[in-house]
Amino acid sequence: MAVETGEIRHYRVLTKAQDGLVLFRITYKETDLAVLAERDLTLETLELVRKNRNVLEEYIQRHPEFLTALKPLPLDPQAPSLARQMLAAAKRCGVGPMAAVAGALAEAVGREILAQGWSSQIAIENGGDVFLALKRPARVALYAGDSPLSGRLALKIPEHLMPCGVCTSSGKLGHSLSLGKAQAVCVVAKDTALADAAATALGNLVKGKRSLPKVLSLARQWPLLGVVCIAEDDLGVYGPELQLLAL
Repeated sequence: MAVETGEIRHYRVLTKAQDGLVLFRITYKETDLAVLAERDLTLETLELVRKNRNVLEEYIQRHPEFLTALKPLPLDPQAPSLARQMLAAAKRCGVGPMAAVAGALAEAVGREILAQGWSSQIAIENGGDVFLALKRPARVALYAGDSPLSGRLALKIPEHLMPCGVCTSSGKLGHSLSLGKAQAVCVVAKDTALADAAATALGNLVKGKRSLPKVLSLARQWPLLGVVCIAEDDLGVYGPELQLLAL
């Protein structure tokens, strides 16, 4: 996936930081973030990543099933906020809670940066899952492995839909577990953890382009802003407020 905000671009690398936005990168353990903000917040963002990861890792030490479950776990009101968000998203979509970890972490870090007043705009990409809170429309370019549609299409996300999450699952790309054969399933939702979990769940259903109606039918049952599914040389799209653009 690539994101542009008049323009942010990427897959694995966000580029063209402009219009008052600065690009920087954070790596900590397995977490690797590309961030756009109004100033360089490397140290502040690194501390937020450490804090959120440490809290989640301590919870996983007490509840090791959280790390390995491929199905929803019971909601836990005593869990830290990040874990509760992941559990809720997983329960909604019928997947394990770690299916939501990248999106949940990106949003947690981004919302704290906004709350602290360090930047009034933020875009955080975490392994292809993005939290967007910008004051301009964003375009998210879709990368879909060996599909002829890969890199040729983008979602235009209006400013009024942000903050939101844009998350992608692929049976062909990346290191995240997918049980399906989609080149890419891209989900947009107000809740980035939900977008991440939904992308995994919908991606698991794709066994070829004949699966597209089933995927879009399920997507309509969840509180999502939109879905784009690329399977082989075919495309399925749902999202009344999203515009699909040719690149």
